[in-house]
Amino acid sequence: MEHSLLVWLLPTLALIAGVAIGFLVARLLPNAAPNSTQRQLDDIQERFDSYQNEVVTHFNSTATLVKKLTQSYQEVQDHLAEGANRLALDELTRQRLLAALHSDSVQAPRERLTPPRDQEPPRDYAPKTPNAPGMLDEHYGLKK
Repeated sequence: MEHSLLVWLLPTLALIAGVAIGFLVARLLPNAAPNSTQRQLDDIQERFDSYQNEVVTHFNSTATLVKKLTQSYQEVQDHLAEGANRLALDELTRQRLLAALHSDSVQAPRERLTPPRDQEPPRDYAPKTPNAPGMLDEHYGLKK
């Protein structure tokens, strides 16, 4: 009887010890994992915020450069107009230079091209005369 008690007692004690060790390991390890996950999440959030700041900075500098480009273009236009007024020999030449200068800056919209209306689309079959047999006719191409 003592032998059968030992057969049941040892596996039961091993099971209880395994459950206790598993419980302790399960309680200690998940505490480390959320800290690591939280650090990763914080790192990703920091990188995302940095990226957003870079995008905002990029578009702000692009807007500033476009504004400078527009101002430079306007200054060139003013310089050309002033040169045309100052250097033109007569009024007719001056008017022509100013008209050419302003016509380049304000271009008329282009006309949209439309296809001709009388043109027929290409066919994917050979045309035939009204009373002739078509290509799918069983007597087509046979000589009588």
